[in-house]
Amino acid sequence: MAYQFDFLAVFDYSGTLLQGAAVTLALTAIGALAGGTIGILGGVCRAWRIAPLSWFFGVYIELIRNTPFLVQLLFIFFGLPSLGVQIDEWQASVLTMVINLGAYISEIVRAGIKETPRGQLEAAAALAMSRFATFRHVVLRPALQKVWPALTSQIIIVMLGSAVVSQIAAEDLTFAANFIQSRNFRALETYLIVTLMYFALALMLRQLLLWIGNRWIINRPTPKAAPTQGVRA
Repeated sequence: MAYQFDFLAVFDYSGTLLQGAAVTLALTAIGALAGGTIGILGGVCRAWRIAPLSWFFGVYIELIRNTPFLVQLLFIFFGLPSLGVQIDEWQASVLTMVINLGAYISEIVRAGIKETPRGQLEAAAALAMSRFATFRHVVLRPALQKVWPALTSQIIIVMLGSAVVSQIAAEDLTFAANFIQSRNFRALETYLIVTLMYFALALMLRQLLLWIGNRWIINRPTPKAAPTQGVRA
């Protein structure tokens, strides 16, 4: 007998699906912002060998990049309470996302900073640019311009990988799918729709990040110093 699809049994829980998608996007947004901040700090410390932070970030990056995301999540969710740190599933999910994404962004940013030509730094010094201005306009933004596609891909990968937070009952999109199929027993339809939702979220997130990159990083002109006026004799 041919299988009879029943997608209405899934659409009856459309509110649950949208809520789960919102949680997934919230986790990704917080992870990208906080993880990006950690990543920039780590990338700078590693590229410029700022001791002892360079050593600390080196250990942190190797530890995170060589352990599974799920194991990191379980360690934080179950391990920290054993040390007296009370944490719920949402906080554990956010913390894991930030720590995981921060490690990968650190290496991506470090690679971009290492490509900064020494001549540009010498030119900035010759123009008497401040250290902050040099870092912002000569080092950081050109580095981000080089690695923005890699950063975009990494954020999307982490967004898709966030599905594992459902293992600790964080109410993301995958948790919503598990809940729905346990109620309507339509696993094929449920996970097919959720797969398409993840696909759509990934496409929308990629377009958003590309727009942000083109608007604020890649095509934004570097401020130029005001021309000096000659002094008349």
